Amino acid sequence: MFFRKARMPDVDSIAALINSYAEQGLMLHRTVPSLYQRIRDYTVIEKEGLVIGVGGLHVLWKDLAEICSVAIHPLHVNTGLGLSLVEKLLQESKELGIEKVFALTYQPGFFEKCGFVRIDKENLPQKVWMECVNCPKFPNCDEIALIKVL
Repeated sequence: MFFRKARMPDVDSIAALINSYAEQGLMLHRTVPSLYQRIRDYTVIEKEGLVIGVGGLHVLWKDLAEICSVAIHPLHVNTGLGLSLVEKLLQESKELGIEKVFALTYQPGFFEKCGFVRIDKENLPQKVWMECVNCPKFPNCDEIALIKVL
């Protein structure tokens, strides 16, 4: 099992993994076109040629990025892979010189285990919300905001 940047052939597997959780109301849905457009944001966990985990690091500004779409295949949940994946994304943030990383999530407990702290969504800069206008839940976002200062 190893971590690597996502590639174009991974998109269908990534979409299936993320959207299986979205169907349960545990995270937001991602379209295949949006995944292709942001393929460079994603890191996957591969085991025996299969994508068993995914997470995105989306840079928003010189000092701010979002960790998004963290999903681990159900057979590998509670094995520490999710925490390891977030740590990998945080390391990538540090290497880029990003000072703050946030998450909008329905799973705040997971991110708190990763060292994030809850904040009021209104404390996030307006540029964060530029993409939210395309979300079906806009303007009534019910995700919880958390942040980690690196």
